[in-house]
Amino acid sequence: KSRTDLEQVPKLSHYLDIVEVNIAHQISLRSEAFFHAMTSQHELQDYLRKTSLAVKMLRDKIGQIDKVMCEGSLKVLRRSLTRINCIKVYNKLKLMAAVHQTQPTVQLLLSTSEFVGALDLIATTQEVLQQELQGIHSFRHLGSQLCELEKLIDKMMVAEFSTYARSDLNRPLEDECQILEEDRLVSLVFGLLKQRKLNFFEIYGDEIIITAKNIIKQCVINTVSKIEEIDTEVVVKLADQMRRMNFLQWFDLLKNIFSNFILFLKRIKATLNVIRSVVLLVLDKNQRSKELGEAPVQKNSSGESAVDTEVAYLTHEGMFISDAFSGRDLPPTTADSVSPRNVCPDSEPSSSDSVSEPECATDSSSSKEQTSSGIAPAGIETMIGEDMKLSELELVRLANNIQELLYSASDICHDRSVKFLMARAKDGFLEKLNSAEFVALSRLMETFILDTEQICGRRSMSLRGALQSQANKFVNRFHEERKTKLSLLLDNERWKQAEVPAEFQDLVDSISDGRIALPEKKTGVPEERKPTDFLVVDGQKYAVVGTVLLLIRIILEYCQCVDNIPSIATDMLTRLSDLLKYFNSRSCQLVLGAGALQVVGLKTITTKNLALSSRCLQLIVHYIPVIRAHFESRLQPKQFSMLRHFDHITKDYHDHIAEISAKLVAIMDSLFDKLLSKYEVKAPVPSTCFRNICKQMAKMHEAIYELLPEEQTQMLFLRINASYKLHLKRQLAHLNVVNDGGPQNGLVTADVAFYTGNLQALKGLQTLDLNMAEIWEQKR
Repeated sequence: KSRTDLEQVPKLSHYLDIVEVNIAHQISLRSEAFFHAMTSQHELQDYLRKTSLAVKMLRDKIGQIDKVMCEGSLKVLRRSLTRINCIKVYNKLKLMAAVHQTQPTVQLLLSTSEFVGALDLIATTQEVLQQELQGIHSFRHLGSQLCELEKLIDKMMVAEFSTYARSDLNRPLEDECQILEEDRLVSLVFGLLKQRKLNFFEIYGDEIIITAKNIIKQCVINTVSKIEEIDTEVVVKLADQMRRMNFLQWFDLLKNIFSNFILFLKRIKATLNVIRSVVLLVLDKNQRSKELGEAPVQKNSSGESAVDTEVAYLTHEGMFISDAFSGRDLPPTTADSVSPRNVCPDSEPSSSDSVSEPECATDSSSSKEQTSSGIAPAGIETMIGEDMKLSELELVRLANNIQELLYSASDICHDRSVKFLMARAKDGFLEKLNSAEFVALSRLMETFILDTEQICGRRSMSLRGALQSQANKFVNRFHEERKTKLSLLLDNERWKQAEVPAEFQDLVDSISDGRIALPEKKTGVPEERKPTDFLVVDGQKYAVVGTVLLLIRIILEYCQCVDNIPSIATDMLTRLSDLLKYFNSRSCQLVLGAGALQVVGLKTITTKNLALSSRCLQLIVHYIPVIRAHFESRLQPKQFSMLRHFDHITKDYHDHIAEISAKLVAIMDSLFDKLLSKYEVKAPVPSTCFRNICKQMAKMHEAIYELLPEEQTQMLFLRINASYKLHLKRQLAHLNVVNDGGPQNGLVTADVAFYTGNLQALKGLQTLDLNMAEIWEQKR
């Protein structure tokens, strides 16, 4: 290794020589500048010495100027900024003192149920802690404590509202005051809205259900206590006690329940109106704030940032002089930042440094001062804080839910009433009511339904449905009773002309006057009027049987029932149609079908029975248009199609009347066939055959003349005469007797003249055109 080093030495020495030669060459090239710099060094030193003396002189002059002209002014500025800093520290300490009093003040407010004030104070304190007092060590736990206190207030408000609802709904209904402690209610609602407890109305709804049950229970207890016949020690259950009441006692109880429910609903409506108006006030405030736009918000935010900047400058100890000048306006600004909202309300001063009384005022001082009985917006405006962060949708939905709660209250009252009715109806009590009692019950329920609709603004269907259900049962029983009664009357009817009592004549007279209703019973001594043989309707005489008189009264009962209970009009129309059809078919079976022979033991169905039956049917037909008009005026237009039942009934009755007329003609037809088949043309004149025919015609006339109108009698005898002519013509053709003027023709003409004379001698048939020439065969 040493050998290698030795070999490198000459080489390195050679390189060193080259470097030295190059350096010498470069120095020789710049020797002039180098020597010039060296000679200028002394001149530079002289310049620096002169400059140092000039700077020293300038500093001395500036020091003199500073001492004489600036030092005093700067001291003033520095002390001014120090004073501002002290004021800000003092205000901060006052703010800390106010915050320190938050919890005792909240407890004081809660003791007087000032929930809104307590919540506002907590919200303000939380805001101050986050913005102005952030990082203060002594307050590090206060925020969490206030959160727990706020949760406690939430529970207290819900409990307080529940207590209020219970007190409001359970106080005596006779209390004229509609709203209990309105100021307290308004304060509670604002507090619940502030905390977004938007389901508080459900608490009120639950209390409504409980109170509605208690109202019925208390009414039953009060009524039972006044009835000596009910031994409460023996009959323990309220439902059983209620079932021991007679109709009048139970009806008075129901009336009392309905009147209490009306007062109950009015009270609920008044309370819910107050709650709803509070919600709408908050909604209105939100909408107005929205309309104002974002300009005020921007202004407030700039103000807050200015305060924050100023507070930040306090830590710089006056280094920025320009801020000291603006600091002259800072104390009032700082004082404003400690707004009335940021300090405790009505708190006692804890020391001489406590916040002064004006600064202790709060926007939520007392709900009693904020609200008047009319919920004046001016008094409540301050209660609606900016921190009530509820959307318009939430507020609108809440207002609608409160309105729905009023509808629900009406439904609850109706449902409880239905249960009360059903409890009484278990033993068939309601179905056993007579017409007058059921009508009274129906009217009472209709009145209650209409009253609740007027209070709540919406129709509740449960009680109306129960009424309709009971009405249907009543209609069924009403109809079955009368149908059974009519069946019994028909089965015992002997189809003889009945005398018409004066009361039935008065009944049809009232119908003629346009009143389809049963006449009121006359008070005092009744007039003794004799019954008449005929029922006079619109100037026409009707011979009737007793069953038809009672049927007319039954028909009027149906019509009057429709007037009293309009909801059953369609059912009554169907049942009345069924009743009229039943009378038509049953009377047909008994008279035309001769069922009366077996049912009541008649020996035969006479022409008088037939004529009487026809006249009774005609009387009913006369009243069908009147009945139809009565029902038509009480039906809805969409129900008019039901009136076709009356058209069908009218047709059936007319067919029945025509069948009776045909039966009367058939009776005489068979008689003519029997007598004229044995007729012989021989002396003496008149022949025995014609004498018997005239005798039977006279009997027929005697049987029906007093029963049927004269025009009907004439039409009937024209048909009988036509049958007579047909049989006589057939017999003459069989005997080969012709109209040739011969002896046989003369005998027949004499018999016919005898027949014509006898027939036209009958009362009412004098002008009858018999046209006897038709008995002869026409010559071809």
